[in-house]
Amino acid sequence: MNGYRRLAWPFLARLDPEDAHALVLQLLAVAQRSPVLLRALERVFAVRDRRLELEVFGRRFPNPVGLAAGLDKDARAPAAFAALGFGAVEVGTITPRPQPGNPRPRIFRLPAERALLNRMGFPNEGAARARARLRRWRAGLPGGAVLGINLGKNATTPLEEAARDYVAVLDALYDLAGYAVVNVSSPNTPGLRRLQERDALEALLRPIVARRNALAQRPDGKRVPLLVKVAPDLSWDQLGAVLEAIEATGPDGPDGPDGPDGIDGIVATNTTLAREGLCDPRQHEPGGLSGAPLRARATAIVRWLARETGGRLPIVGAGGIMTPDDALERLDAGATLIQVYTGLVYFGPSLPGAICARLLER
Repeated sequence: MNGYRRLAWPFLARLDPEDAHALVLQLLAVAQRSPVLLRALERVFAVRDRRLELEVFGRRFPNPVGLAAGLDKDARAPAAFAALGFGAVEVGTITPRPQPGNPRPRIFRLPAERALLNRMGFPNEGAARARARLRRWRAGLPGGAVLGINLGKNATTPLEEAARDYVAVLDALYDLAGYAVVNVSSPNTPGLRRLQERDALEALLRPIVARRNALAQRPDGKRVPLLVKVAPDLSWDQLGAVLEAIEATGPDGPDGPDGPDGIDGIVATNTTLAREGLCDPRQHEPGGLSGAPLRARATAIVRWLARETGGRLPIVGAGGIMTPDDALERLDAGATLIQVYTGLVYFGPSLPGAICARLLER
């Protein structure tokens, strides 16, 4: 990580954040076209050890360190990220139809805080284009990394019709997905977070779960785990309502033990609207904050969810994981898997390997 901070970071930090992001994605997309370059990335960065493997919601992960959604929105470089040593690569958020997102500038660095602030608004080329890119990796990603799909709705779709959009993306990418995440917690799509309310969430999840269960009955028998991604700004009561809605869609719901096969896990958390304790003047820009300032709250939410669910619902810990010690803290709090994004921006491509090495030391 020190080499990245010394050599690459000074150059990238001089670029507009979104331009730097696009440049890195372009380089990784070029690298994944070559088996030789992919193997070179693995040799340099990946830590492979069978002691890191684990099975979660029916999927075998080579290690618990995942790439969070948002970094590879259009599925441009999933194999290259897998070659860096991630045990899972979550692409998206993907919407049914292409959309440009919010006007630029829409990403801001807060280097003194080790944070990013974004108001991207799900810019992506749509589910059909994502499918065209991902079909190449139908046989699997390097190292056995699991492909996650982050599902979203188009900004122009009314909230009462949101389920239609989530189902459309699930339909388009189901056969390619290792798992799928229902994103109802981005602060950058107007009204989206209202879908985390108890009744709204249950009404949203029921048709998505029903569609997944129908797809799982096809001859190939593939069942894609479904997760829900929540915001860090929810109160404990609101988080409790989220759990109630999740449980209502599965065997523990009103239909009893013979009810539908429901939600498989929860991703905690998305970006935050909170700004407490920040000194950077860009903190006043609207959007979601990620990085180190989110660590304590995200850890507290993982710990609360783990206690409330008693281990029944696997938790993917995300938000503010910047170092190997942060990763250990999140796993100790009750997360089964973890995800990084902002930590990769600030500390570079050796972060997943450094986390894996730290886990092996344990």
